[in-house]
Amino acid sequence: MSLLRLVLNILWIVFGGVWMALGWVIAGVLMAITIVGLPWARSAFTIARYALLPFGFRAVPRALVTGHGDLGTGALGVFGNLVWFLLAGWWLALGHLVTAVALALTIIGLPFAWAHLKLAGLALWPIGRAIVADDDPRVAGW
Repeated sequence: MSLLRLVLNILWIVFGGVWMALGWVIAGVLMAITIVGLPWARSAFTIARYALLPFGFRAVPRALVTGHGDLGTGALGVFGNLVWFLLAGWWLALGHLVTAVALALTIIGLPFAWAHLKLAGLALWPIGRAIVADDDPRVAGW
């Protein structure tokens, strides 16, 4: 991880990134408790890590990483995303959006606001996405 990414991730944590990561963990725990929600729980925990340290990583379509479609990238993934949206996605996206607006009011908060907006979009439709490093050669140019 470059020095700039390290500094941005530390500032992210200090200025509230930990709270939204905690929101993702709570969503994952609630999904795991239901047993039926285990596939969503796994995604929520993966994205919680991304929400804690977003700089240096990005969310991309999983088919781009694996080279082929799977259950989460097809019709079942659309259904799963609709269920996710109704149960947890909308409130996580709202949390990221409110935080982004608050951070955008300051000049130093603009990169953090942009990261929250990306996470808000991911919160609405996470299934079928993968979190990869920015320098991952499989997603170069995406």
